[in-house]
Amino acid sequence: MPTKTLQIPTTDGQADAFAAFPDRGEQHPGVLLYTDAFGVRPELEERARELAGHGYYVLVPNLYYRHGPAPVVELPEHIGEEVRPAVIARLMPLVETHTTERILRDADAYLGFLTAQPEVGAGPAAAIGYCMGAALAMRTAAAHPDQVAAVAGFHPGFLVTDAPDSPHRLVPELTAQVHLGLSGNDMSSEAVGELNQALDAAGVGYTTEIYPGTIHGFTMSDTDAFNPSALQRHWDRLLPLLGRTLTHN
Repeated sequence: MPTKTLQIPTTDGQADAFAAFPDRGEQHPGVLLYTDAFGVRPELEERARELAGHGYYVLVPNLYYRHGPAPVVELPEHIGEEVRPAVIARLMPLVETHTTERILRDADAYLGFLTAQPEVGAGPAAAIGYCMGAALAMRTAAAHPDQVAAVAGFHPGFLVTDAPDSPHRLVPELTAQVHLGLSGNDMSSEAVGELNQALDAAGVGYTTEIYPGTIHGFTMSDTDAFNPSALQRHWDRLLPLLGRTLTHN
């Protein structure tokens, strides 16, 4: 599986990124993969490789590139519960500087770069994300409805907030099909209801599903939250979504 480390030109500098794609010398649909708060690391690189093995060009940008190349914060091989609070404490200043304005500027750059790669075919891309990356994927799709045909978010965060530009308020702009795979503690039932109501009102094709027996972070095998059956369910939902929405040569 070919992989590359790339530099994406942005209005604020150069974003380092990991890319994986099939080794078949042809063009493939593009997938922009937004990481969780822990960022680009072997776990996400392996996720990209596995997805690329199904016929996609997968681009995983370092969301914190303004602060340095990945990993901006040194991470243990396994992010167990005993070290998680300290790691999160180091990451929170980076998360808090990642404003909506920056997210949207970066989304422009990431999508433009992805679709310009010689291994990426014509046609729409997908935006997928984990944890806070789910909200970034939703914002990207809402800002680029002509370029993003699928959105998937897993153990999402920050989809329903009190902010005027909360992602759930942006769904009228979506043309993408959406799948959200939640754990039982990702969002309150009221927030899930509010999100579903917004998606229904906008006429968006979507599924929101609570994956049984999971906690936040269930797809990540380098954390204590990992749930192998839920990771498989994630693939069982994600691959059909991409298969029916993206153009395969």
